[in-house]
Amino acid sequence: MDETASGYRDKQGEWRPNKPLKIAPFYALPPKLRDVLAWLPGYFLPWNVMFALSAVAFWLWVIPERETMAVLSPGWIVYLYAVNVVAVAMFYGAFELRLYWQRAQGTRFKYNPAFPGDRQSKFFWFGNQNLDNVARTFIFGVTVWTLIETLSLWAWANGWGPWVSFDNNPVWLGVFAFLVPVLHEFHFYCIHRLIHTPWLYRHVHSVHHRSVNPSPWSSLSMHPVEHLLYFGSVAWHFILPSHPLLALYQIHFAGFGAIPGHVGFEKVELGESRAFDSHAFGHYLHHKHFEVNYGDGLVPLDKIFGTWHDGSDEAAEQMRKRLRARRESERSAAGA
Repeated sequence: MDETASGYRDKQGEWRPNKPLKIAPFYALPPKLRDVLAWLPGYFLPWNVMFALSAVAFWLWVIPERETMAVLSPGWIVYLYAVNVVAVAMFYGAFELRLYWQRAQGTRFKYNPAFPGDRQSKFFWFGNQNLDNVARTFIFGVTVWTLIETLSLWAWANGWGPWVSFDNNPVWLGVFAFLVPVLHEFHFYCIHRLIHTPWLYRHVHSVHHRSVNPSPWSSLSMHPVEHLLYFGSVAWHFILPSHPLLALYQIHFAGFGAIPGHVGFEKVELGESRAFDSHAFGHYLHHKHFEVNYGDGLVPLDKIFGTWHDGSDEAAEQMRKRLRARRESERSAAGA
């Protein structure tokens, strides 16, 4: 495919889309129905539907009987962990294999033309970003994922939580299902700003930011404290009336949904003439610049608090002005 049809290479050789990023249109005042309707297919496809279907498949064919999960026992917990390991290996591995090992589309639509596996660095375990990211994903990421999943299902099996049924609450649960991605981003923005505070950044979040040029395995390469905060989005289902299927959707959205922002390509090609958008550029800019795009624009908090970067030269200049003003303020405070 021709990458120049929708973007260009800047002076550093990085690919950038022609059009600046936009926040979700349903926040516009007055609301513009045409813009919302044009935006909705991209809200559902491909990612949100994919993660919802994975939760449904898990609910139907993976989780044990409710009576079994009412008692914490190694058998079903290890079983869930094994299923999660296989699912992550297959899903993450498919993107890594095609885009980074086979390099099936070369650097077409790749933001940073370098491949992280080609470079050694002392900042990573084994001196290699890929090996470091894989190890952290399975040692910490999938373990915390399974722990939170286990406790959520165990609580439901014992009737602990504001659980409701689809039979009695179809409208509310339907709306809640639609809003799971919104809730995820709200939660993610809040914990993301928290772990960018100096002490937590230095001791926790810096582990994730070592992957300045992220790849699929970077998605869950985090400090275990960050994993706990990240997958903690399921806690909202113990505050709002919910169903365990939606709690699973929330967990899957966090676990599998970390991929889009770290895939490193604007488009993933499916052949010579077909591709789907990754929607990864916003989070790629966060990995590049650190202090922008704490969310992805689904919730407009970055816009409200002045940390939104839409990829344009104007946004880059605004970011530089903001950082210069902050540094000057810090120097003034230090000299007072």
